[in-house]
Amino acid sequence: MATSPKPVVVETTGTGTHQVSVAAQGPTFYVDEPTELGGLASGPTPYELLGAALGACTAMTMQMYARRKGLPLEKVQVAVLHSRDARTGRDRFDRGIYIEGALDEAQTARLMEIADRCPVHKTMSAGADITSRRVDEPSHDGHALPRDSAHALAMADACDRFDLTG
Repeated sequence: MATSPKPVVVETTGTGTHQVSVAAQGPTFYVDEPTELGGLASGPTPYELLGAALGACTAMTMQMYARRKGLPLEKVQVAVLHSRDARTGRDRFDRGIYIEGALDEAQTARLMEIADRCPVHKTMSAGADITSRRVDEPSHDGHALPRDSAHALAMADACDRFDLTG
């Protein structure tokens, strides 16, 4: 049974010039900027979080696919590096994907194709619509948020759609 979506709640802390706290599933954590940019370096930067989202979704989707297909995948590690083209201003995320297990070339190639089908990769590649509205009260349900199953369903869909031919 899917639960209704709950927000990730981000709030300024009043500590340092950039630090915010983030309440999501699990523990609350800080997001900040490096000291050379005036931050306290007390947590990942917003772009590191985007890289983490891409890397996490990539690894989880590959792992889910391997489990469903009975592939001998033992470990996935994804290193993500963010950069921006100085000429165009376009952002770039480069992924280095390490795969461990007794996989043959075809299985490895298929897993690399699955990496490009993870939901976060698809969202970042296509862009997303973002809306903003002012609210009159702060959110009071930002701790230990129950999650909807949309992300898990999107990962499963990526695996299913890729391998319709067997």
